[in-house]
Amino acid sequence: MGWGGQEHRVMAELAGFQKRGCAVWLIAPRESMIFQRAEKIGIPTVAIEFKKISYPRDILRLAKWLKRERIEVVNPHSSRDGWVLGCAARLAKTPFIIRTRHIDVDYPNKFTSSIVFTKLADHVLTTSDKITAHFQKIFQLPDDRITTLATGIDLEKFSPDGSRAELPGAISGVPTVGMVSVLRSWKGHSTFLEAAAKLKADGFKARFVIVGEGPSGDRIKARCAELKLEDIVTFAGHREDVPAVLRALDVLCIPSTKHEGVPQIGLQALACKTAVVGSDVGGIPEIIRPGETGRIFPANDSVAMAAAIRAALAEAEITREMKERGRAFVEKNSSIDRMLDVLEALYARHIPA
Repeated sequence: MGWGGQEHRVMAELAGFQKRGCAVWLIAPRESMIFQRAEKIGIPTVAIEFKKISYPRDILRLAKWLKRERIEVVNPHSSRDGWVLGCAARLAKTPFIIRTRHIDVDYPNKFTSSIVFTKLADHVLTTSDKITAHFQKIFQLPDDRITTLATGIDLEKFSPDGSRAELPGAISGVPTVGMVSVLRSWKGHSTFLEAAAKLKADGFKARFVIVGEGPSGDRIKARCAELKLEDIVTFAGHREDVPAVLRALDVLCIPSTKHEGVPQIGLQALACKTAVVGSDVGGIPEIIRPGETGRIFPANDSVAMAAAIRAALAEAEITREMKERGRAFVEKNSSIDRMLDVLEALYARHIPA
């Protein structure tokens, strides 16, 4: 229902394949942000509420729709749609069901979870090597039934060249350190604020900005007030001009505590040649490679995070070299065209001639 990395990924796939001449549809709750955005850019939509009480009716309805439209690929990205679309696609004999998984979580009931990832899916797609390894371990998926593919980045949009956003609280000549993410509990905003407090106590001059909205907003703002950081921390809310925001930051922080695949904001920052520091969670070290494209610190360690921020700003030449390597890494491995090429080849292998 929100608007984060998973929703960006779905829209990038749909818009990309539509541009390549494919017929695409989005199936989502009508009131969701992704449904509304899809309608605005001309992507056909099918409204489903995904309420458990209506699962049987929705499965039958969607099975009929899949057969009528001769859908060849179904790609669920979340939990309820994995069950509903998986069952509907099996009833409709859809040629290929690929189940995308964005975050790394535990599965207390492995038997039940294995149904949706093995019986109701022909292939699993993950966003990081760590998630892939976890899936292969708990669900015994062979190599030919799982693929790792991080979300592709629009290299023209996310470029070091372009305008810089005017961020609230920024001061000319003072470094600006920021987070850009949905305000969720596991994104590590508390660690970010505690690192800011540490740097402030040490007399290190910097401004800190939190970009985004989400369910944990009130709690994060309360923690900011508790630490008495209102003079150096500002909340910028939701922003559509993310490339300009990234170009305006001297350091981007990704202090996630769990549930992280390969964060798109990390790839976007590398593409913009923005210095990045991140926690050692999930797939973050796969793109923010320690000493190569950025700096990594232990999750929940605000002291280590503060040291990483200080180093990124103080070691200018080392940071410049990291930013150059970061842009080259994204150009080689994570363009949106490469993502679509890999997906297209995967689909082609599984769709009958």
